[in-house]
Amino acid sequence: MTSTETPLNSAAATADRRRWIALAIVMTAAFMDLVDVTIVNIAIPSIQRDAGASFGQIQWITAGYALAFAAGLITGGRLGDIHGRKRLFLIGIGGFTLASALCGFAVNPEMLVASRILQGGMAALMVPQVLSIVHATFPAHERGKVFGLFGAVVGLGAVSGPLLGALLTEWNLFGLEWRPIFLINLPVGIAGLILGRRYITESKAPRALKLDLVGVALVTLGLLMLLYPLTRGRELGWPMWGYVSMGGALVVFAALVAYERRKTARDGSPLVELSLFKVKSFAAGIAVQTVFGIALGIFFLVWTFYMQIGLGWGELRAGLTGVPFSIAVSMAAGLSVQKLTPRFGRKVLQAGALLMALGVLIYIWESERYGLSIAPWQMALPLVVMGVGMGLIVAPLTDAILSEVPREHSGSASGLISTVQQMGNALGLGLVSVVFFGTMSDHLPRAEVGAAFVDAFQNALIWVAAVMAAIFLLMFALPKRPAQHVEGGEPTPAAASDKEPELVG
Repeated sequence: MTSTETPLNSAAATADRRRWIALAIVMTAAFMDLVDVTIVNIAIPSIQRDAGASFGQIQWITAGYALAFAAGLITGGRLGDIHGRKRLFLIGIGGFTLASALCGFAVNPEMLVASRILQGGMAALMVPQVLSIVHATFPAHERGKVFGLFGAVVGLGAVSGPLLGALLTEWNLFGLEWRPIFLINLPVGIAGLILGRRYITESKAPRALKLDLVGVALVTLGLLMLLYPLTRGRELGWPMWGYVSMGGALVVFAALVAYERRKTARDGSPLVELSLFKVKSFAAGIAVQTVFGIALGIFFLVWTFYMQIGLGWGELRAGLTGVPFSIAVSMAAGLSVQKLTPRFGRKVLQAGALLMALGVLIYIWESERYGLSIAPWQMALPLVVMGVGMGLIVAPLTDAILSEVPREHSGSASGLISTVQQMGNALGLGLVSVVFFGTMSDHLPRAEVGAAFVDAFQNALIWVAAVMAAIFLLMFALPKRPAQHVEGGEPTPAAASDKEPELVG
């Protein structure tokens, strides 16, 4: 070895170590957001009791975050393309940490609601940069492994929120009641901010882009008109203005598409890169992502109602019941992208959809057989089957959607992925009022509540199984194999989508 080779090898090793540290940072931020979406639900009784929040304020504590998050995702992704993904990530995680502190130290319900809306807006700046930074930092042949890790994080986040919320609320640390569910974000966020400045490499679109303010206004208005009635519809009794608003949202989205086409032709700097939908893998993957979000939106909410109200379980018991599901998702996600997808392609995702449907059907059978006496260990089998199925979908799906996307549009694409997932979840939550609450009376005697919730849970799961069957069929539109893989998982030569981004610093 010559004297000139050692520094080069050392520099390469340092660069490699830096990007894996950067990955850990952005994955931690993604996990923090996923947990924060669900951690509040489990602590709602404590918040209502301690803060004196009204029912309407409680709704806004949860809905305000979701609305601000969904409405800002596309804009947040595009801002990263324009001004730098590292810069927007740091702004987002810093703002998210500050908003978490404001939530934790809120002196009244009004301050808590406002802080949650701010928190959702900051998450909308932070979250799209996660996939964009991964897309810009790792070459195509390594992204499968990376998205496997991302899928594991999604699985952990899906169930860790309720469990962590239950533990923090039950422990009542320092007599702070529910406040630690927000304050726990402070050390994580501060560490992410400090380490992110050091280890994340800046990247942005290789040519200058401008923020499309009219597009921002249209997409935000359309999403709010669609999601607000879905989020609050049941509590407000499904008023007529809600249906008018949702119908009007379709008109706004049509106007957005027409305007973005003109904007693309005029200066090539739209908010939503419509050319992405000409990429078959992206368009098909977005459709699957939306419908998959509907299934998850229905399942996780009715599952919580079933365990805590129908079966009368405490927060901690309900939270611990989800541990097998979380472990199964995490293990299957890593296996799917590293071993299975390179060899079997989209069949892995389709197997995941069928496994999730099978797990749901087993759950229905067990719920019918054991009724109100069902035990957590009896739920382990369907939850593991469902978890393996979900793990086979979440990581390869993200990889498939982004595999052929040009890097200069990775921010816009990542924002769209997260946005349609949120839209799907909101649609699922809206459908809960039909497939779950629609099967029971509004005025049930206390003795009949448990049985009614068990029946409603079974009915809702039938709908979830039907949605998973629809997803299985939609997946035929996905490419047979990821663009960056050939038989055996060896990478193909770099495609056009792998052209180097503009790296700064």
